[in-house]
Amino acid sequence: MRESDPVTKIRGIGEQIRKQLSSMEIETVGDLIRHYPARYETYASPVPIAEVTPGKICAVRGEIISDPVTNRYGGLVRTTVRFRDASGTIRLTWFRMPYIAGSLKKGNVRIARGRVTEGRYGLTMDQPALADDAGYEALMEHLQPVYSLPARISQRSFSKWMRAALDALDLSEDYLPRDIRERYQLTEQNFSIRNIHFPADEKEMLSARRRLVFDEFFQFILRARGMREEREQQGNPYHFQADDWAERLIRSLPYELTGAQKKVWSEIRTDLLGSRLMNRLIQGDVGSGKTVLAALALATAAENGWQSALMVPTEVLAEQHYRTLTRMFESAGIPVRCVLLTGALTAARKRKAQEAAASHEADVIIGTQALIQEKAVYDRLALVITDEQHRFGVQQREALAGKGSGTHILVMSATPIPRTLAIILYGDLDLSVLDEVPANRTPIRSCVVGPDKRRTSWNFIRRQVEAGRQAYIVCPLVEESEGVPAENVKDYSAAFARAFPGIRIGVLHGRMKPMEKNQVMEQFARGEIQVLIATTVIEVGVDVPNATVMMIENAERFGLAQLHQLRGRVGRGQYESYCIFLDGSGDPMKNRRLQILNQTEDGFRIASEDLKMRGPGDIFGVQQSGEFHFQLGDVYTDAPVLEAAAEAADRILAEDPRLESPACRKIREEIHRKAVWKEPAL
Repeated sequence: MRESDPVTKIRGIGEQIRKQLSSMEIETVGDLIRHYPARYETYASPVPIAEVTPGKICAVRGEIISDPVTNRYGGLVRTTVRFRDASGTIRLTWFRMPYIAGSLKKGNVRIARGRVTEGRYGLTMDQPALADDAGYEALMEHLQPVYSLPARISQRSFSKWMRAALDALDLSEDYLPRDIRERYQLTEQNFSIRNIHFPADEKEMLSARRRLVFDEFFQFILRARGMREEREQQGNPYHFQADDWAERLIRSLPYELTGAQKKVWSEIRTDLLGSRLMNRLIQGDVGSGKTVLAALALATAAENGWQSALMVPTEVLAEQHYRTLTRMFESAGIPVRCVLLTGALTAARKRKAQEAAASHEADVIIGTQALIQEKAVYDRLALVITDEQHRFGVQQREALAGKGSGTHILVMSATPIPRTLAIILYGDLDLSVLDEVPANRTPIRSCVVGPDKRRTSWNFIRRQVEAGRQAYIVCPLVEESEGVPAENVKDYSAAFARAFPGIRIGVLHGRMKPMEKNQVMEQFARGEIQVLIATTVIEVGVDVPNATVMMIENAERFGLAQLHQLRGRVGRGQYESYCIFLDGSGDPMKNRRLQILNQTEDGFRIASEDLKMRGPGDIFGVQQSGEFHFQLGDVYTDAPVLEAAAEAADRILAEDPRLESPACRKIREEIHRKAVWKEPAL
């Protein structure tokens, strides 16, 4: 079996399972083995039923004392049996698993393990796994992987497929030379991939994870360094001289540029007028004024007869930028012609926009991925800008630049990263930092609460809606996922709708089609949706000045930098705004971590604190900042590994800049064969 083979090569995976795996971006055997565990569990010895703790995962050994009963409530199927030992009884309950009834035989003695709850029916164990004595004893000997899976796929089945894939693959050839592995104390690739899934103990798991994180960073950095070298060999073929329009635009603004904005504009202007192509990142906090700087660059390109393109991740945001920039240019009295090009346009409007770009009737083309499609042709394209860079991949950015014959590149990101890490991660870009926020930015009142305050928070949102405002609620999951105790959008929105039937609710998540996402965001922007319940897809959104509340469920599952980004969705208008971080862990240490967000709205300070406060205990269960789509690595938790990978990459490139030696050719082939980080799908 090869990594490139489809997952259906694995016994037990048919067409229906293939479709479910495809929704998780698992198409090949290689994709499967790189779907790493979300966390691990240790299997403790069974306890008497009388000693279980509600709210905790427990194991009990007992006898099935009733025949299974399967009931259907609407679209929900529930199967239950009674289970007892010498100390008491408990009800075992499975949802959406009617087939399990066939394996539940009255009189069988089993060990049941699952989360215990207590209600009007007494003790209940939800979605328990059953094992005989020998099987459970084997589980107790090792760490057990827990994967992020949709409810329709069980942990047991997924682990079975994973073992089958690992047993069938030959992973013995390692692309990393021995001297690098020894210098940085890295395990072999074969060991690492097998032991990230099925480690004997925590030490083996951490060793395997460190190697795979190193791979992610190392390959990413080498690729970025190669791109930078290629671009630095290109001179500046564009003649930029006049910059009167930019000065007129600055004078027309109803406010003065901050000192940071003036400094960064000077750097951009120097690049445009310099001897080599600009390749610059503007890294600025939410509301720091990046759009104004983009407008100045676009105006300068237009004044000198060149064309520009601005790419953003969503059609709603593209329309917002189109309106904002058009208004800014008109207010300044400068004749910059803008056109909008997105996939949502009618065929006639899209054709007209493409014609305007190809004929240079438009100076600035603003759009989504439609800008990099084959039919998008430009005339004298000299400048490309990507906004909200963390929603684009390197390939998409380069595809837009490739629409010209070498262009100036300006990248904008709202995720603050400590400078030492940013220099490594953005190795192909020059770095500019906006570390001031305009004085007119509305402060946001934040608080950290526990699950016991959820209803109070909902009532606060209701009062805000009654006052004419709008709110966001963010959940970590799209739907219930076995083994991941966190709120999900589908069940949460249903519960909220039952509690407040008069409130207009919208749902938004990454599995929706782009057209559906845009429609929901447009309805929210127009005020037709009062409460938007979503995953972190709203981290990049549209300015909704009327939105005054951001409530984040399971805030302990996110990095501080990402929480700061989510908070930045509110506080964009004249109304006082609020952010509610609901910590579902009950862990006081994580509460102290979240208190940083109460103390400051300075994104760079938050990023630095995030770096300091994350440790080995945060490796699992905390989502990444969103800026880099690594499968395992986190730029905060794994900063030492990131620095080691950068050092290794620099050593190799110093000796063999083009990776032409036999040892380096393997590295080059690995980088081109697959990317171990994910290019985000929009």
